[in-house]
Amino acid sequence: MTRSRSHFLLAALLGAACALAAPAASAQNWINLLKNTPAEYFDDEDLRMFLDTARKVLDGGAPENQPVTWENPKSRNRGEITVLRNFESKGRPCKEVRVRNESRGRKSDNRRILCKVEERWRLVSEAQLKGK
Repeated sequence: MTRSRSHFLLAALLGAACALAAPAASAQNWINLLKNTPAEYFDDEDLRMFLDTARKVLDGGAPENQPVTWENPKSRNRGEITVLRNFESKGRPCKEVRVRNESRGRKSDNRRILCKVEERWRLVSEAQLKGK
């Protein structure tokens, strides 16, 4: 997979998951979240399953510390998203999540913080939470 195809795929993946219509800087954060991870190998069905899981976790109020899993029996790719904690920052709902994916023998395990801004989930850093 070419680098530009990989970046496009990753941007589309998380952009759709969080209904992002974000400026380039925010989109770049999403790309960095999954860059060089198993998600680069997801096919369309894997992407749909991952996105459905992300929507369920972010918008459906998944309980803390209970992984929400997905698995594609055709490709044998799989993953899970776990809400580690729900909290508020600057009056906005936020979630710290753990995203684990596996494809072609590659595994990833990432923790990220997302806050809902203008009805969209956005990646935020610890510094942004503290107002720096």
